[in-house]
Amino acid sequence: MAAEYSFDIVSKIDLQEVTNAVQQTMKEVQTRFDLKGSKCHVTLVEGELDLTADDEYKLKSLKEILEQKLVKRHVPLKGLTYGKVLEALQGTVKQVGSLQQGIPQEKGKEIIKLVKNSKLKVQASIQGDQVRISSRDKDSLQTVIKMLRETDLGINMQFTNYR
Repeated sequence: MAAEYSFDIVSKIDLQEVTNAVQQTMKEVQTRFDLKGSKCHVTLVEGELDLTADDEYKLKSLKEILEQKLVKRHVPLKGLTYGKVLEALQGTVKQVGSLQQGIPQEKGKEIIKLVKNSKLKVQASIQGDQVRISSRDKDSLQTVIKMLRETDLGINMQFTNYR
């Protein structure tokens, strides 16, 4: 009987690293000359980033600082999506950034469709917020991983539980 090999495609962001990046961002905001004394603030609440600033220019600067800190901490920016810029209290502007945890259902179906169209002898299935790829051939699994890395699906993907 041949052994069955598999791996999982997941999308997870380490919230501890995001928390550290937010703290570093706030330290830099307090010391930067163009943002010193402003109402710029970033908070992480239940998997969402709340960005508040005096105006859109300062909000853009705040986002750039945050993204630099996230990249330094190896948090993928593909897993971060921003909402619309909204007017907030006292003449400030606010924007919410949501962190992607898990692969959305439609992206999971798109991954499965790509794998099926590759004509490799592999099976793909959605299991909650992850996709499992299995096969009797390790080389086919490696080919699938390579194909998915080259394809830009617009989401952050990690390949785990390779066995």
